[in-house]
Amino acid sequence: MGIIWTIIIGFIAGVIAKFIMPGPNEPSGFILTTILGIVGAFVATFIGQAVGWYGPNQGAGFIGAIVGAIVVLAIYGFIAGRRTRTTL
Repeated sequence: MGIIWTIIIGFIAGVIAKFIMPGPNEPSGFILTTILGIVGAFVATFIGQAVGWYGPNQGAGFIGAIVGAIVVLAIYGFIAGRRTRTTL
């Protein structure tokens, strides 16, 4: 149930992160935003467990998932923006 909960929270976090951090280089598709949010929730869970904020069977909280999704979205925007600048 922990992985399913992380996916659901990641989905919501991805949508909220997209509203918080809109921009031209971020993914505009619903599916890609959702996937980045889920990845952000998993990243927040992994980092939180490594630092000791969460136990071994705990997932990231809602705020942690949003922060993780924003970080992943920013990294994606940086990489996507860099790739488009080099191709022009």
